[in-house]
Amino acid sequence: MRLREKPLGFIINFLLGVAWAFLLIGATTSFFAFYSDNLFSALISACIGALPGMVAILLLEYIITSKEKYEELKKQTKLLEQLLEQHK
Repeated sequence: MRLREKPLGFIINFLLGVAWAFLLIGATTSFFAFYSDNLFSALISACIGALPGMVAILLLEYIITSKEKYEELKKQTKLLEQLLEQHK
């Protein structure tokens, strides 16, 4: 768990797992739906079927990364304020 806030971290990690499930389900169902036609169309449809899951994963990872960046900036600001107080 990368986020320090327990409730938010749990929700985002749960949604991340759901997004991975959507990716796998979308890719496999799309693949097997078009597998009878030919392999190329099955692979293309699997990529298209996986797109909603990939978008959700990227969005959630962006949220996690921006939250981590915000926490790190808060730490740096606190340290810089302490250094400023020491040099006064």
